[in-house]
Amino acid sequence: MTTLGLVVAEFNRPITEQMEQEALEAATAAGAEVYETVHVPGVYDAPLAADRLARREEVDAVAVVGTVITGDTDHDHVITDATAQGLTDVSLERDTPVTLGVTGPGMSAAEARERVANAAKAVDGALDLVDELPDPSPAADSD
Repeated sequence: MTTLGLVVAEFNRPITEQMEQEALEAATAAGAEVYETVHVPGVYDAPLAADRLARREEVDAVAVVGTVITGDTDHDHVITDATAQGLTDVSLERDTPVTLGVTGPGMSAAEARERVANAAKAVDGALDLVDELPDPSPAADSD
């Protein structure tokens, strides 16, 4: 059974609460176990939590969910760019799939509510990566 870590951003909680539920349902439907769910204040805080989960031997992959709603400045772009790069770094440094189920930037709250299902896509992507990535160890029979 594949074991997942789940990171859920608390900012915009009415939406991320639904995203968390979608992620948990997707994991259950796929026959995966959510080993631990970590709630963080916002998506910017997700890379550290994802890194801590990815360090655990029991965790095969990490899915991160949250939403960033646009405001009067470009802050939403800065936050989502930093989060995406941080999660990419965790995935590569830990050799563990870390998927981005963060919606935004440039979205209204209504658009974010329409994209709640992206949380399930993050879980499905994490599970697919676990199944599809080649074993990192060198081939035993190289001639």
